[in-house]
Amino acid sequence: MDVQNYPDLKLLRIFISIVKNQGFANAQQELNLSTSAISTYMSQLEATIGMKLCERGRGGFSLTAKGELFYQEALRLLQELEKFSLYTSQIKGELNGTLKIGILDSIVTEKMFPIDQVIGQFSQENPYIYIKLQVHSPYELQMGILDNKFDIAIGAFFLKMNGINYHSLHQEQHWLFCSDQHHLFDQRKLTEAIITQEKMVRRGYWSHSELAKHGFKNSSATVESMEAQLILILSGQYIGYLPEHFAQSWLDHKRLKVLLPSVFGYRAPFSFIIRRGRTKEPIIQKFRAILSQHIKTSSSNSNS
Repeated sequence: MDVQNYPDLKLLRIFISIVKNQGFANAQQELNLSTSAISTYMSQLEATIGMKLCERGRGGFSLTAKGELFYQEALRLLQELEKFSLYTSQIKGELNGTLKIGILDSIVTEKMFPIDQVIGQFSQENPYIYIKLQVHSPYELQMGILDNKFDIAIGAFFLKMNGINYHSLHQEQHWLFCSDQHHLFDQRKLTEAIITQEKMVRRGYWSHSELAKHGFKNSSATVESMEAQLILILSGQYIGYLPEHFAQSWLDHKRLKVLLPSVFGYRAPFSFIIRRGRTKEPIIQKFRAILSQHIKTSSSNSNS
């Protein structure tokens, strides 16, 4: 293939997005393009390189044999270009590129971990870095680190995975709550036996052993976010665990009540995680330094 017929990088990025999302329709949101526009770009890419890369139609999306080989090489090429861009920025004395951050939901109210201030300072000091922030479950965050979907991630990880470095941050306090609409709210004499008979809402990423660790054999509802858990607790039909900082405003307004804190309560150990082999990357080192600075400041303020 002649150098003049090399595919445009934009076409390669569109192709990679299509493959990762397993089809034109699924890639629409990430690319912010219509399916017809995506189809046009794919046809342009195939015409440029002179080969068919994928099958699309009623049978669904799939790569051809040559398309699979081309995909792997396109991934390698873009990774090398990102490294080259980063190296050029380092020569100039500035950081450039994209920082992909994964976090758990509801941590914005945690004073011990001011994520908004960390990202604010990082962005101010590194104006050429594009921030991509996503909220996911602990399992998804760890898998995202291993797949390089995230450069860094922050959350509570009870099960550790090989290939990831875990750096401790702080302990997040969780209590068991009911709302003012629940019949336990005004009941004075509560026992463990009474509470464990109530309908309980659990997080979708909790295993049965994790549920048992927190005092319950069964659950009556499942959620994938803290906000959803709060909604079900406020409904008055369920009890459930929430981070103390996330529930505080509802406690202040007497909409929530902590149930037997001497029995039901636990601390979730938060960690900053990175894929092994990436700890010396300048962008990651810079973010981690700012994060450590804010964690120390928050800890000092809470102890004063």
